[in-house]
Amino acid sequence: MSCGEPHETDCSEVLDHLYEYLDREMPDSDCEKFKEHFDECSPCLEKYGLEQEVKKLVKRCCGQDEVPSDLRSKVMGRIELIREAEAAGSAQSGAEFQGEGAGAVPDAGQDQAASRDRSSAQTESSVESAQGRKRFA
Repeated sequence: MSCGEPHETDCSEVLDHLYEYLDREMPDSDCEKFKEHFDECSPCLEKYGLEQEVKKLVKRCCGQDEVPSDLRSKVMGRIELIREAEAAGSAQSGAEFQGEGAGAVPDAGQDQAASRDRSSAQTESSVESAQGRKRFA
């Protein structure tokens, strides 16, 4: 979407980052650029207003959902597994680099780390999907 008028901040950039603006998850300098854009561009302002109303509606309808009590510990556990896998991977990469050559055999720990990475990626994907459903419900 574009209003056809030139702006300092392009309409597509504004719309790509609209939820960051709505959620106040961007630096103040970017917020100012977006506010200026909304002041100049009625199509983007209209889209902003619509998305803001949708966000309010979702919050009103879904904002009371109770979060499972063990969710935080599960998420923190997954984060810790990812950190451990990354730390093991970077330490292992250094060791492999030094031991590379004919007949070098990868360590079995790599398979475990890769499995944890895949499991963590699947969990992150599930969490993102749930958040997306909640955001657009």
